[in-house]
Amino acid sequence: MPTYEDFKSQRIVHKYIDVPGIDEIDVYMQHEGFEGFKKALTMKPEDIIAEVKASGLRGRGGAGFSTGMKWELMQKNVEPRYVVGNDDEGEPCTFKDRELSEKLPHQIVEGIMIASYALGAHKAFIYVRGEFVKGYNQIWKAIRQCYEKGLLGKNILGSGFDLDVVAHPGAGAYICGEETALLSSLEGGRGYPKMRPPFPGQVGGGLYRQPSVVQNVETLSNLPAILRYGAAWYARIGVPPANTGTRIYSVSGHVQKPGNYELPLSITLGELIEVAGGLRPGRKLKAVIPGGASMPWFTEQHLNVVMSFDDITKAGSLAGSGSVIVMDDTTCVVKAALRLVEFYKHESCGWCTPCREGLDWLVKILHRIEHGEGREGDLELLADMGDNISGQGTLVGTFGTHRTFCLLGPSGVSPMRSSMNLFREEYEYHIKHKKCMVNG
Repeated sequence: MPTYEDFKSQRIVHKYIDVPGIDEIDVYMQHEGFEGFKKALTMKPEDIIAEVKASGLRGRGGAGFSTGMKWELMQKNVEPRYVVGNDDEGEPCTFKDRELSEKLPHQIVEGIMIASYALGAHKAFIYVRGEFVKGYNQIWKAIRQCYEKGLLGKNILGSGFDLDVVAHPGAGAYICGEETALLSSLEGGRGYPKMRPPFPGQVGGGLYRQPSVVQNVETLSNLPAILRYGAAWYARIGVPPANTGTRIYSVSGHVQKPGNYELPLSITLGELIEVAGGLRPGRKLKAVIPGGASMPWFTEQHLNVVMSFDDITKAGSLAGSGSVIVMDDTTCVVKAALRLVEFYKHESCGWCTPCREGLDWLVKILHRIEHGEGREGDLELLADMGDNISGQGTLVGTFGTHRTFCLLGPSGVSPMRSSMNLFREEYEYHIKHKKCMVNG
C-alpha cells in the first residue's frame, strides 16, 4: 500500500512546506527562494514563455489549459497589461490554495513576479477569497517583505524592470473563482461573468479592459521550480507530454487521513485513496468525485483511472480543482446530491433565469425526495430541469450546450445528474418507501 512518504521526494510546490519559518522571506530565500525570479530577469520574456510552454504546465484552477499557450495568446504591444493571481478558492472540499497562501505566500508572490516579467506587466494583483483572512494577511506580509528586499518596486535588482503587486480581498462569492467574474469584482463591480470574446488576454476582455492573464495560485507556485530546474526536468514528471508535473489533491470524505497531497499526475485514483489512509475500517467504496463537487462521479470501477487531466476526461469526468471527495457505503446519495445542489443554489448570482430558478426547484424536489415526500414523476422532472439548465446529458465544461451565461448552473446540475445515473435505484427507493435505502 503506497504512503505519502513514498512520494515526498517528488514534491515541487510543497517541497519546503514543512520548513519552520518558511513564511518569512529570509528563510524562504535560504531554500531557493527567488532564484527562479532572478534567473528570469536574465532571460528574454519570450524565452520564459517558451520554457513554460515546453514544461507542459497546465492551469491548476479548474480548466487545465496550457499555461504557456495562454501566455502566448496575450495581446502584444498594448500597455498597460496585468497579471492576476486567483486565490478565490470556493469549490466545496477544495482547500489547497488556502494552505498555499497561509504557508507558502512568498512562492505565490515569486510566481506572479515571474509571470509579470514574462508578460510585460508592471502591475499585478492577487485576489484572495474574503474568508481567507490568515492567507490574505500572509500574502500582504510577503509583498511588504519583497519591497523591503528590493524585489518589488522600481528597477528591481538593477534590471530596469518595475513591478508593483497588490493583494485584494474578495467578498466570498463562489462565482468570483471564474476569471471574468473575478475581474469584474476586482474592478469594483458586482462579481458577474463577462461576455467572451474578447477573452481576458485581449483588449476589452481583461482587467480595466486591458490585456490580462489570470492564473490560479497553484499554477503560479510551479513557476519558480520550472525556472530553476528547466522545462525538461518538469516535463519528465507525471504523464508526458500533455499531463506533466505534480498536482495538489485535496482529499476529503470517508478516508482516514483527509488533507492536501502533492502527487505526480501519474498516480491512480485507487493509489490516491490509499495515500490518504484508505477507507474507514470495514467500509466499501461507493462513489468518488474526482475533481471538485461540480464534476461527474466515479465508482469502484474507476480505481485504476490515472488522475491526470486527460485520463479523467476519457473516463467520463473532469479533473477540475483537484478536490477528491470519497464516499463509502454509508452514504445516502440523495442526501449527498441535495447538500451539493444547495450550495450552488445559494451561490448563484441570480443573473440567469435557468440558474436562479432552476437550481431552486432542483433543491425543492431533492429535499422532498430525501424527506420521504417524493412523488411519481419526480425523477423525470429532475432530469428535464437539468437538461434545461445545462443541456441534455452534457458534462460540466462542455461549451456551447449549457443555457446559462457561465458554468455555475451546470455545476449545480452535475451532482444530481451523476448520482441519479449511477444510483437511480436509491432515488426510486426513497420515493416508493419514503425512506433511505442505506440508512433506513
